[in-house]
Amino acid sequence: MIAIEGLTVEFGVKPLFKDVSFVINERDRIALVGKNGAGKSTMLKILCGLQKPTGGTVSVPNDTTVGYLPQVMKLSDDTTVKEETRKAFADTTKMEERIRKMEQEMAERTDYESDGYAALVERFTTEHERYMMMGGENYEAEIERTLTGLGFTREDFERPTREFSGGWRMRIELAKILLRHPDVLLLDEPTNHLDIESIQWLEQFLLQSAKAVVLVSHDRAFINNVTNRTLEITCGHVEDYRVKYDEYLVLRRERREQQLRAYENQQKEIADTKAFIERFRYQATKAVQVQQRIRQLEKIVPIEVDEVDNAAMHLKFPPCLRSGDYPVIAEDLKKVYPSRLHSDGPGQTVFEDVNLTIRRGEKVAFVGKNGEGKSTFVKCVMGEIPFEGTLKIGHNVQIGYFAQNQAQLLDENLTVHEMIDRVATGEMRLKINDLLGAFMFGGETSEKRVKVLSGGERSRLAMIKLLLEPVNLLILDEPTNHLDIPSKEVLKEAIKAFDGTAIIVSHDREFLDGLVSKVYEFGGGRVREHLGGIYDYLERLSVLPPFSAEKGGTGRDLPVRNGRQSAVSSPKGKVEEGTGNAGASAYAEHKAQQKKIRKAQRAVEDSEAKIAKLEDRKRKLDELLMVPENASDMELVTEYTNIQRELDEENDRWMVLSEELETLKN
Repeated sequence: MIAIEGLTVEFGVKPLFKDVSFVINERDRIALVGKNGAGKSTMLKILCGLQKPTGGTVSVPNDTTVGYLPQVMKLSDDTTVKEETRKAFADTTKMEERIRKMEQEMAERTDYESDGYAALVERFTTEHERYMMMGGENYEAEIERTLTGLGFTREDFERPTREFSGGWRMRIELAKILLRHPDVLLLDEPTNHLDIESIQWLEQFLLQSAKAVVLVSHDRAFINNVTNRTLEITCGHVEDYRVKYDEYLVLRRERREQQLRAYENQQKEIADTKAFIERFRYQATKAVQVQQRIRQLEKIVPIEVDEVDNAAMHLKFPPCLRSGDYPVIAEDLKKVYPSRLHSDGPGQTVFEDVNLTIRRGEKVAFVGKNGEGKSTFVKCVMGEIPFEGTLKIGHNVQIGYFAQNQAQLLDENLTVHEMIDRVATGEMRLKINDLLGAFMFGGETSEKRVKVLSGGERSRLAMIKLLLEPVNLLILDEPTNHLDIPSKEVLKEAIKAFDGTAIIVSHDREFLDGLVSKVYEFGGGRVREHLGGIYDYLERLSVLPPFSAEKGGTGRDLPVRNGRQSAVSSPKGKVEEGTGNAGASAYAEHKAQQKKIRKAQRAVEDSEAKIAKLEDRKRKLDELLMVPENASDMELVTEYTNIQRELDEENDRWMVLSEELETLKN
């Protein structure tokens, strides 16, 4: 569908990438990956024609349409949500208008026998057939399905777009692009402003409806679920892996190991050649050989090793005071925002009758659609806004809070390094450069002043600053929006090792997986508690009914335990209990399946460990048998034979175990 050949982009002395060639085929789901600054967003702009390359060609057939969603765009504010989305069908609506005019003309004219009337009828028939082929009668329903899938309610359809935040308006632009059904979709961080349910809807849309997709995303679960091919921009060129992201990581590690071996061999060859030249440079009898070696040296093409930082960056929170047993207790909590139209109106209830207790050491997630009250609850905890009911903050609680506006509170006159140097203590003072590198502030970037940083860079800097402060209650509101995957891993490991309590507002499933032990779901003016991790919650979400539209509906209740649902706060503050056989059955089956998978994974890992041990011993025996005096040592020869047999048997066993594991996963 799109052919890229010999692509070169130069911004300075060193090209961003050079002589890049690949083809985007129909049904390709491509993840475009690479470290920050490698040129991912630039590549998308070139593919959609917004930017010209320094050299090379991008061939797009005339009948191929391309849709592009950038990270940042100018948004219009002069229409309603539905009117703005309807612009995706501009051609269809113009055709509809022409058909309506022709219908009116046919109704008004009476010269039925004339050639002009016959020509009008023929034009009307042709245009109407074309209109029906384009799905003209269904586009309104398609608009509603898409907007609903992206999180809008029917009440939102007629609201002016200016009433929505930038994230919601980005959803409108995404809806318009999806509704045009382009042949190639180019998406730059499409999940940044989506909640979990909208992300899952988008995954299904891209898998079922899109023809070809190229996307840049730091949401690992999203790219794993959507893509079937990975293009990595590295060392100024593109490596094409025809597998999804997780498999790409394995292949990439193997490839880099091969590169390192080849690089080391080449460096040894270069060193040997240089040594020969230096040794015999001034001997006339060796002049010919020396000249040959010099020519060989000149012909050597240096092997480049992918720029990957394999150093494990471990971040540990500084020691802090022990908090009370219950850092946060909410009783009958309610938040109502005043009416925008009438000062004495009833106002908008964000949530009410919220009763929850967070214990010391718990890591909990706040999830739900945007606008359902997650950040509002956090602001209540922080004491930033008034509320009704009771909210108790425990004894000795020291809160560390990260929100997007935290980035605006940084001292703009300090450099990045100075900012972190002022808060780092103990052994972290020796690791400041490593820490800055892990959050994409390596090299010269660490000497930039805060005032010249972008919004995303400031957010990352505020995150590092928070991680170095002694707190025992950590509240993170969308902490991963501006982090790449390695940075997320550093942050995740730090929170897992954190002795205190953590409240995490996030839509990133991979980040929350294995990190939280409880999920609080915000929606319909209520807050529900779900025990277990994020995927346990999502599993139940697929078998339980959604929140009732009316107050007092049972909605999604707490997780099923031993055939009964756990206690849950009703809108009236009372405790409800009920049976949930369907949920219990699905949950039990899910748990049993996960147990089988873990057992199979352990068996594969044990087999791999045994193979590694046998291969290590085989290598040592190889070295021993290479020594002439050991060549006839029958004890060594026998052990070598036995090791080889065991290795063959274990490799066969590993193959069977791996196939069993794949079967269980699928």
